[in-house]
Amino acid sequence: MDTPVRVTDALSIPASELSWRFSRSSGPGGQGVNTADSRVELLWDPTASAAVADLSETLRERLLTRVRGSLVNGSLSVVVSENRAQLRNRATARERLAQTVREALAPPPRARRATRPTRGSVERRLTAKKNRSSVKANRTSRGHAD
Repeated sequence: MDTPVRVTDALSIPASELSWRFSRSSGPGGQGVNTADSRVELLWDPTASAAVADLSETLRERLLTRVRGSLVNGSLSVVVSENRAQLRNRATARERLAQTVREALAPPPRARRATRPTRGSVERRLTAKKNRSSVKANRTSRGHAD
């Protein structure tokens, strides 16, 4: 696991910038006497990363802005305890970190261009409202005295 985490063609996070913590898992592999520390927590500090410093200014700002809400004490944290084996959890954590950073680096979606509803869709909506209104109106018991 000393290989860098490949995020995109332009960004790879060196293994030296990753910090690992292991603990007992509450799920699979966490119970019993002969348990291993299968829960994995992967920490990465994007503000102090040399890999992020090599990115363009716009990509760096986009990444730091989008992950700001997910930072725990300045580090991006990924916690995995799905598998019984620590090695599988480590591989999953590396992939999740890469996916999180990839999504943060993605360009923003195009702005939606507002359009008017078509005449047919307006008619269908109004017809459905009238039908629903009549269904509810027929539920009352008019003229029925209790």
